[in-house]
Amino acid sequence: MKKIALLLLLLITFSSCKSSKKVATTKSKSVKIESRSRKSASTSFNPQADKVVDYALKFDGVKYKYGGTTRKGMDCSGLIVTSFNSENISLPRTTGDLSTTGDWIDLKQVTKGDLLFFATRKNSRKVNHVGIVTEAYNGNVEFIHASTSNGVMVSNLAEKYWYFAFVQARRVL
Repeated sequence: MKKIALLLLLLITFSSCKSSKKVATTKSKSVKIESRSRKSASTSFNPQADKVVDYALKFDGVKYKYGGTTRKGMDCSGLIVTSFNSENISLPRTTGDLSTTGDWIDLKQVTKGDLLFFATRKNSRKVNHVGIVTEAYNGNVEFIHASTSNGVMVSNLAEKYWYFAFVQARRVL
């Protein structure tokens, strides 16, 4: 019985919030996601979203830890929940539950503080990863998330890996 419980625990640990490939993000090279005529998303001012994103950015560089919600280690949904809790906004703890919270929005309408959901498992479109939009301007979308390979980091949605893994965007603010 103990062996089965240990096996299940290991299976859950290795399948949650992880990318199937290692991805390196470079800030020097960015690719623009084309959008039809729309104003820059940065023009909409939401002080609460600014505070949530600023709090999330304090965890940049923290190592990945399944189930983590502190500077000692953080997982993707833990980063979201912790950041929104800093503004007294309660959200569900799991990525799956987060993916049904708030309102679905078109990618062209994302702004700072919105959530982006990804399916990173091979041959699957089931959501298993989440990040918070840190910047959205002229079709360029950057987000902070907790990657199993690199910990908490900022990535660009235009990176090939994230672009093809993207499933949906949701607004909770």
